[in-house]
Amino acid sequence: MQRRAADDLRKLVTDALVERGFLYEGAKAFATPRRLALHVAGLPPRGQDVREERKGPRVGAPEGAVQGFLKSAGLASLDEATIVTDPKKGEFYVAVIERPGRPTLDVLAEILPQIIRAFPWPKSMRWGAASAQPGALRWVRPLQSIVATFGPETETPDVVPFAVDGIMAGTTTYGHRFLAPDPIEVRRFDDYVQALERAKVVLDVERRKDIILHDARDLAFARGLELVEDDGLLEEVAGLVEWPVVLLGSFDDAFLDIPAEAIRATIRANQKCFVLRHAGTETLAPAFILTSNLIASDGGAAITAGNERVVRARLSDAKFFWETDKATRLEERLPKLDAIVFHEKLGTQGQRVQRIAALARELAPLVGADPDLAERAATLAKADLVTEMVGEFPELQGLMGRKYAGLQGEPESVAAAVEEHYKPVGPSDRVPTDRVAVAVALADKFDTLVGFWSIDEKPTGSKDPYALRRAALGVIRLLIENTVKLSLLRDGYQAAADGLRNYGAVDDEAAGDATANDGDAASLLAFFADRLKVYLRDKGARHDLIDAVFALPGQDDLLMVVRRVEALGTFLETDDGRNLLAGYKRAANILRIEEKKDGRAYDAAPDAALAAEGQPEERDLSDALVTARAAASAAVEREDFAGAMQALSTLRAPVDAFFEHVTVNAEDPALRQNRLALLNALRAATRAVADFSRIEG
Repeated sequence: MQRRAADDLRKLVTDALVERGFLYEGAKAFATPRRLALHVAGLPPRGQDVREERKGPRVGAPEGAVQGFLKSAGLASLDEATIVTDPKKGEFYVAVIERPGRPTLDVLAEILPQIIRAFPWPKSMRWGAASAQPGALRWVRPLQSIVATFGPETETPDVVPFAVDGIMAGTTTYGHRFLAPDPIEVRRFDDYVQALERAKVVLDVERRKDIILHDARDLAFARGLELVEDDGLLEEVAGLVEWPVVLLGSFDDAFLDIPAEAIRATIRANQKCFVLRHAGTETLAPAFILTSNLIASDGGAAITAGNERVVRARLSDAKFFWETDKATRLEERLPKLDAIVFHEKLGTQGQRVQRIAALARELAPLVGADPDLAERAATLAKADLVTEMVGEFPELQGLMGRKYAGLQGEPESVAAAVEEHYKPVGPSDRVPTDRVAVAVALADKFDTLVGFWSIDEKPTGSKDPYALRRAALGVIRLLIENTVKLSLLRDGYQAAADGLRNYGAVDDEAAGDATANDGDAASLLAFFADRLKVYLRDKGARHDLIDAVFALPGQDDLLMVVRRVEALGTFLETDDGRNLLAGYKRAANILRIEEKKDGRAYDAAPDAALAAEGQPEERDLSDALVTARAAASAAVEREDFAGAMQALSTLRAPVDAFFEHVTVNAEDPALRQNRLALLNALRAATRAVADFSRIEG
C-alpha cells in the first residue's frame, strides 16, 4: 500500500497541476509506515496568462445565437466583442477572452483538499467524533497533521492555506514515534528530510532497504555466515520501520532437521526475519536476522530474546508437522481431496486429480515422457495440499510434496513433477524440463483452462480471478521452450473436455458443453493467440505477423506457429520479402476494387494457355506461381518454413515485371479476367505460409 499510495499521490497532484496549465520540472513521492510525502520541483509562482479568441455568430444572427455566444464568452454585451470581416463568410463577432494566471498557492489550496478527501486507499478508516458525520474523512490510519508549503528557493515558503476535517495545513510534523516524538517545524523539503533524519526517521524507502541489506550482510559476515537474500521480504520490512536497526538471533541446531524451505517460510511468514546460511554453502545456519524500529538501551537483547522465543515456538510447530506428515504416504491422503471443492461446477480436487492423471498419461508420449510415470506423478501432485505443513504454509505446496515423494521412494522424475507441475507461475519463472514434469504441468493447465472455459468463467478486462492468463502463458512457455509439438484443439482442448465428462464435473451439462461447443474451442484458441502475442512481443516479434499466421486454418500447434512467425519475420527483413509484400498489397487492392465493381470473385484458376498468349511477363508470372506455390506448400509440409519463404522469394522478380509491363484491366474481357485470376493466384500462393493481408506496412 505504501508504494501504491506514493505513486497515487504523485500522479494525482501532478495531473491536477498539468490539467490547470502548470508545468513542473520533477516530482518524487515518499512513504514510511507513518507518513506520505511529495516534493514537486520547478513550479512557477503563478500560472500563465491565457488569451483566447472565440468565434461567434454572424452579424445579424438570431437573438438566441447572440445570447448564447455572450454567455459562453462571459461578455455583458456585443459592445465587448469585435467584428471581423471574412471575404467568404462575411462579418462575424469575435470575443477576445483574457484570463490572468492564477497564483500557484491558490491552485494548490484548491486541489490538495480534494485529493486528500478522495484518496484511493485500498483500505481506509474513520475515527473520532467526526466519524459519525456523513462524508467524514477516511484515511489509512488517523491523520494527525498536514505539512504543505510552497515558494521559491530564494524566499521563505508560504503555507498552503487549507484544512481537511479541522486539520489545518501548516509546518508542523513529528519524528519517530518513540525515539523523537516531539513536534518539528519545517519549511522546505530539504529541511523536512534533514529534520526527520535528526528525529530518527529515514524518509526514502530505498535508503531504508539499503541500510537493512548492508547491515544484515555485515552482521552475518562477522559470524562467518551469509544472508539468504529475499527482495520481497526486504521490501516488506523496509515498510514496517522508520529507523531500521538490524539484530541477529539464533535457534536450536535440532530444528535444522526440518526442510530448509519450511524453516525459511516459518521465520519469514511469522516474524518477517531473514534466514542465514553457512558461507559458501546452501546449508542453513541456526540463526536469523531481524529488523527493529528501535534503538534499545540494552543493545536489542530483549527484542532479540523475544523474537527467539517466538521463532522457537514456530519451529517446534513446523517440526511436529514435518514428523507427522512423514508418517503417512501421499496416496493415503488422496481420499481427503474428495472433500475439497475445486469449483462448484467443476467438482472436487479428487475429481480434478483423476482428470489430470488421465490427461497427463495421454500427453506423455507427445512430450517424450513415460506414461506410467506421468500418471503416477499427476495422481500424487495435489496430495500435499492436505498435509499439515502445507496447511500451515500454503506457499510450500508442491515443494513439500516433492520431499514427501522422495522420502517414500518415488522415482526422481515423479518427485520433481509433484513440485514443478505448478510451473511456470510467471514470465520470469523457470520452465520445467523433465519430460514427466512437462506432461503433468500441461495437463494441470489444460484442465484449468478448458474447465473454466466450459462454465463461461473467462477473463474479462483486468479481472482474471482464476489466473487463466497465467495458465495460458504457462502452456505456451512449456511447449515452445521444450520444443513440444502438440495440437491445442485435439491434444489439449478436446482431451481435457473428455476428462471433464468422464471424471465428474458436478455440472454434467457444462462438462458436456465443453466437448460439444466449437465456439468455446475457437474462443480458447483466440485466447492463446493473444497470450502468444504478449510472449513473442516481449521477445521482439511483431504482433501482425502472429495475426498473419493464426489467420490460416488449423494453426493450433504453437511451436509451429512460432517457427513460422520467425521465418516470416526474417523473410520480410529482406529486399525480396519487402518487395513481394508490396506486390501482394498492390494485387490485393486491385482485386478488392475490381471484385466489388464486378460483384464477383476471381478465384478460378488462371488459364495458363491464355497467359502464354499474352505478354511475356504474364506468362512468366503464371509459370512462377505454379512452381512457387507447389514448392512453398511442400516446404510447409516438411515444416521447413525458411524453405517456404525461399520459394516465395522467387516470385519477387516476375511480380515486379508484371506490374511494370502488364495492364491488368485490359480491353479484352478474357485477358482482364485471366489477369485478375493471376493476381488471385498470387494471393493464394502467399497463404501457403501466412495471410499477408494481416501484415502491416
